[in-house]
Amino acid sequence: MSNLAYETSAEESRIDGDAASMAELRPIPRISIQAFCETESVASPIERASEDRRMVKAHLKLHMGGIAAAIEFYQSASTPNLIILESRQEPRELLKSLGQLAEVCDPNTKVIIIGHYNDVWLYRELVRSGVSEYVVAPISMADIVSVIAQIFVDPEAEPIGKALAFIGAKGGVGSSTIAHNVAWAISTLFESEVVVADLDLAFGTANINFDQDPAQGIAEAVFAPERIDEVYLDRLLAQCAEHLSLLAAPSTLDRIYDFDAEAFAQIIDIAQRSAPTLVLDVPHLWSGWSRNVLARADEVVITATPELANLRNTKNMVDTLKKLRPNDPPPKLIVNQVGIPKRPEISVADFAEPLELDPLSVIPFDPQLFGNAANNGRMLGEMDANHAVVQSVRELAHILTGRTEQKTKKKAGLGGILGRLKRK
Repeated sequence: MSNLAYETSAEESRIDGDAASMAELRPIPRISIQAFCETESVASPIERASEDRRMVKAHLKLHMGGIAAAIEFYQSASTPNLIILESRQEPRELLKSLGQLAEVCDPNTKVIIIGHYNDVWLYRELVRSGVSEYVVAPISMADIVSVIAQIFVDPEAEPIGKALAFIGAKGGVGSSTIAHNVAWAISTLFESEVVVADLDLAFGTANINFDQDPAQGIAEAVFAPERIDEVYLDRLLAQCAEHLSLLAAPSTLDRIYDFDAEAFAQIIDIAQRSAPTLVLDVPHLWSGWSRNVLARADEVVITATPELANLRNTKNMVDTLKKLRPNDPPPKLIVNQVGIPKRPEISVADFAEPLELDPLSVIPFDPQLFGNAANNGRMLGEMDANHAVVQSVRELAHILTGRTEQKTKKKAGLGGILGRLKRK
């Protein structure tokens, strides 16, 4: 009985210690996490951490087998935002194994190593090579949540989310449809969290395309900027799919939507700290706020149809954005609705030449596929997963997120042992 009482007391003390350590931690954002463990003593606190309220928005999957299992797993799977690896290997063998893992990992994946050697040299080598953190076992649930928070919740850390802004060269060219389908493709292909923000408050179509009718959305955020934080933004999001959330536009005309130039800046900043990908569906207009949204996005995607007014507008936008974003790559171009019967068109080559841009994708006119998807509130991939247009959308998802195709992962150019596992 005395031994049982002692073990019970020790367990209660450990739980109390975890609670005290985690009291000040903020919720972990919508990130995907995969852990590869070798021992139950490490797997158990990680599993407990996945059930903690601070991790409710994160998606954590636990595997056994350590680094060897991770290398085999990522031969045919995309890597998540964070990999947690337990290894009992001695320091030099551990570094060698991580070099092999780097060959099958996407460049922006962060890595936490849980080792069994309290070695200063190993720690320095791992940090220098790009590992985000090295923790020596044994560990507690609080240790796991705390180290994840240090990487993704630290106010000084860079935003985890990449902002992709989609805008049409004219109204009706299909920019919103492409934006929504690319967002859906990213969320399903990579099992990675995506937030779609519909910035066309008066006439936005994201709620229709995703078959949603949320009571709240982006209007509540933009008209009450003093209330915006991660918790409030989370309440405004409508869940469209397992890894896809929508900040919906009201799509009503009961008020005037005039905003100052910085109206959406705080919303974008907070959303980028909440999910790995933020898709901004920007309406076709030119104002202070739309200009600022495009200027601050990580990537700008212009959708145009192959006719003269679209060419003029695209040229103006490309030239302006190059001046606004001198240290960023030029906007990406998608030529949509190509091949409408009896419509005179500018050839894709002639359209692209004055823009000095190669189209990222050329999407043919297919009214049946697009019309059926729109009328049923479904994505193109849900209507016909094998359609050529759906394959093009998947390619866009890979390119815009910087993820290589699984069959053609790059194995060269590893800057150091873990050159592709970049830190922050």
